[in-house]
Amino acid sequence: MRRIHIKVLPLFTAVLLAACGGSNSGSDPVVANPVRGQLLQSPPELVTTVTAPALLLALNALANQQLLAISGTPLCDIAVHRIRYATVGGANEATTASGALMVPLGSDAVCRGARPILLYAHGTTTDRAFNMTNLQGDPNGEALIMAALFASQGYIVVAPDYAGYDSSTLPYHPYLIADQQSKDMIDALAASRSALPTAAAPATTDGGRLFITGYSQGGYVAMATHRAMQSAGMTVTASAPMSGPYAMAAFVDAVFSGRVSSGATVSFTLLMTAYQKAYGNVYSGTAEVFEAQYASGIESLLPSTTPRGVLYTQGKLPKDAMFSATPPDPAFADITPATTPANLAPIFAAGFGTDQLVTNTFRLSYLLDAQTNPDGGWPTTTTGIAAATPGTRLRQVLKQNDLRDWTPTAPMLLCGGNADPTVFWFNTQLMQACWAARAPSPDPVIVLDLDSTASGGDPYADLKSQFALAKQVAAATAVAQGATDGGAGAVADAYHAGLVPPFCLAAVKDFFAAR
Repeated sequence: MRRIHIKVLPLFTAVLLAACGGSNSGSDPVVANPVRGQLLQSPPELVTTVTAPALLLALNALANQQLLAISGTPLCDIAVHRIRYATVGGANEATTASGALMVPLGSDAVCRGARPILLYAHGTTTDRAFNMTNLQGDPNGEALIMAALFASQGYIVVAPDYAGYDSSTLPYHPYLIADQQSKDMIDALAASRSALPTAAAPATTDGGRLFITGYSQGGYVAMATHRAMQSAGMTVTASAPMSGPYAMAAFVDAVFSGRVSSGATVSFTLLMTAYQKAYGNVYSGTAEVFEAQYASGIESLLPSTTPRGVLYTQGKLPKDAMFSATPPDPAFADITPATTPANLAPIFAAGFGTDQLVTNTFRLSYLLDAQTNPDGGWPTTTTGIAAATPGTRLRQVLKQNDLRDWTPTAPMLLCGGNADPTVFWFNTQLMQACWAARAPSPDPVIVLDLDSTASGGDPYADLKSQFALAKQVAAATAVAQGATDGGAGAVADAYHAGLVPPFCLAAVKDFFAAR
């Protein structure tokens, strides 16, 4: 569940520095007995102001021109504020979090007055200092994307950093915990709404329309937030989760069954730490789950101020090897690793080795439980939902955080690609199947598989053609640089975090604009 990657040229930083003011994050102010969603600093800190011409110049400096193509010419200047607010951690403990409030301003009619709010959930990051106000230094570009696609086009953007990042007082991140992450998003929204009257653009106000989106981890968080707001009777105009692990129980079952996703060692480490901190009894000790060389200190490893690559070289985390290349039992030899589907087999194989993260004993107990208490949607469809009575504590908690238990009543677009090696496409397919089996939503959910063949009258035919061309270019570039696999490896590496996001975001932008 990696972050969106858009390479930024050095000129970008120089342009924005010339156009903006500066600030450092500091720590959250101490407020006696704050309530959830309370703004901790009023007026909110103004981090920077970006003019529309400066943003356009910065966009033109990007190596990836797809962002400029889908964003259009910036219409609005943007005041970027850091909001600090009270929220809760995974165990419902009181804590703080921060985020970005991007407010459009300017003379154009779309830049002032009553404007829609875009609530954005970011993807997985291991950077403890990550914050969404950093338009000039974020190497993965999510903050810039939100500024270019939405804030500069007249949306008020609310983009939480999440508890456990930036100035948050929480010592861990509640990764993929649906209840906490949706509360965090709702609290950021409440704090932002209270901050708007004192922000740098008082002429810009909340117009009442709320759109929710996010990518990868953020896709999951966006869906969980829509579900929570719907349950609470709060207004959601529309949402667009992208490439998220919505069917958590099925997804992790697949990983343990040999379909090891790209980046699994990072995601699993974040997940196990979060679940143990939130629920307290997922394991009796880290050595129960993790091999001895990784067990010590693993609960405080991520997120970190140390770059991920350094953690690999320091031997604190394996880059790819999730499981042992030796089957935990002869009965599981054919899934150590899994070999189907063939196009993802090389990704699965990389997840096995001799310096693995997870003990064979733990994998075996998981697999035996999955055999005895199978998921209803994967690998065989029965009920379509998570196992009724999973035996292991991890699978019980995964069921608790699985999102196959609701049906949206507001419009929703689900976007991704069927060859995703990081967050498998069946997450989206399972959601679609669950909703199709129940009473239909007033607004049918739109599912966009960018990697599918366009049919007659397909409104997304152009996007699918452009996506296919982008894959071809990535493959050809790799071959020209010496790749001997026809570029397949390069396409797989870029698929989740580089190839899919721009095209999904183009669809999301149009989807929201029509509402």
